[in-house]
This record gives sequence, structure tokens and C-alpha cells, in this order.
Amino acid sequence: MPRNELLSFEEIDKLLTIFSGLGITKLRFTGGEPFLRKDFMQLLRSVSEKNLFEKISITTNGTLTAPYVAELKALGVHAVNLSVDTFDEERFQLMTRRNDFTAVMKTFELLLAHDITTKINAVIMEGKNEKDILPLVAITEKLPVDVRFIEEMPFNGHGDSHAIRWTAKNLIEHIRNHHPSLKKVADEANSTSMNYNIDGHQGNVGVIAAWSRSFCGTCNRIRLTPKGSMKTCLYDDGQLSLRDLLRGGMSAEAISEKIRMAVGNRAIDGREAEKLRNNYPVQESMATIGG
Repeated sequence: MPRNELLSFEEIDKLLTIFSGLGITKLRFTGGEPFLRKDFMQLLRSVSEKNLFEKISITTNGTLTAPYVAELKALGVHAVNLSVDTFDEERFQLMTRRNDFTAVMKTFELLLAHDITTKINAVIMEGKNEKDILPLVAITEKLPVDVRFIEEMPFNGHGDSHAIRWTAKNLIEHIRNHHPSLKKVADEANSTSMNYNIDGHQGNVGVIAAWSRSFCGTCNRIRLTPKGSMKTCLYDDGQLSLRDLLRGGMSAEAISEKIRMAVGNRAIDGREAEKLRNNYPVQESMATIGG
């Protein structure tokens, strides 16, 4: 995207201060890939120094993260979600079209070495990485790592969509067939994942029903896109351009009120949010939304 369409460092900084003032206590940097942004660490340092949030976490694909892991720990980053759809090097290269497997594994090792809470996010796609479901589950046995399987979003930005086999229900059934001791554990308040444990495993297994949307109704997330659009649901097409309000000279107090109104009028669930879109159903690539 053209740089002038994206939020600047200063604009992100201002908006995060506004969100903190509204009572938001948890911040997650995601993407795309946050470490592609050249000023990302500067932004992270600024947020940490201002002590705006109780918890800061990051979702990353791990390709550029390793050199910063020690500083992430020093800055008080609470947790890192590592997006890895396979731990098989050959399939990794086929799926990502990158030669970054070694770099990602280095990041994984360093996160564990620095005792940063680490979760693996994996999207299971039919015909691509189904073989990785059980190997990914196996990681939770010997390591204190949670593995969360995310339902595939069956659209690609070109108007094409397809049915998905690996729904949350099917994933859990498949895992239970191989691990009969799989049992439900208590989820955190407002969790988007359903979490399970297997006898003798240090970490948990989770499923995020991004397509089935079974967590709707308890979700308490707000998403701010790189272009400054605020989304109260992954499936809406952006309720409010905070970038335009900032650039139009609106005060922080007035922007806060706009945010309150948008949250107060959010859709009841993801299906209603999708129906209220200008372009229904969702067709844009998940790369532009951030997953």
C-alpha cells in the first residue's frame, strides 16, 4: 500500500493512548507481519515506556523475530503467538514459498529459552498440511507450548470460496480419535479459542472457530487495521476510519466518543456483521484483514 495510506508511527502512538484511556488493558500487535514495519521496535519501546497496557502480546510468523527476542522479554512482552502451519521443512517451503524455516525455528527456540509464553497458531488446509495435525499436537507433550488450530477462511480475495473440511468440530474429533484422553479445560474469559488437554501433556490444544464463529457473543476484541480502520468484528468492513478523524484534526476526546459509539453499535455476531457489509459476503484476502 502507498505509505500515505498507512498509519504513521505518531498516529498509532496517539490512537493507542486513546484506546488505553478508554479502559483497554490488553494490546496485541499482529499483521500481516508486524516486524516488516521498520519502526515496529520503536513503537513497542514507546508503548512499553508509557505503561499504557497491562499486557502486550505479538503475533508473528517468526521470520524476522529472532534478533529481537531478548528485547521483547526486557520490554515486558507478555506472550508471542507464532504462526506456523507445519513443522515439516519441506511442506513449510511449499506452503510459504520461502526458505525461512531455519529462521522460524530459531525464533521458536529463543522464545522458549527466554521464558516468553508461546503459542503456535496453525491453519489446517485440506490437501496441504493435514498430515501436520498430529505432529503439531505432539509438541504440547514435551514443551509448555499451546497449539491452536484455526479454521481456514475459505476465501482468497478474488471472489472464490470453497467448503472447508477441517472445521473446529472435525479437528477435535480427529485429535480425540488418536488421543482419547483429550478433555476440555476452562477457557479464559472472552477467549476466542476452545481449549483442551491430553493426559501427560504440558501444553494445551486449542481450536479457534474463525469460520464457524461459535465464540461470537463473548468476543471483546477491537481491531485497528494498518490503514486506520477500526473493526469491531473480523467480518465487518470497517466501522470507522480513525486515520481520517486524526488527519481531519479531531480531538482525542471526540475520537474517544466516536469509538464508544461504534462499540455500542457493534453487530450481535460475525454473521450479522458480514451481512451488514457493503460487499457481502466477505471476499477480500485474509492478508488484508490480519486473520
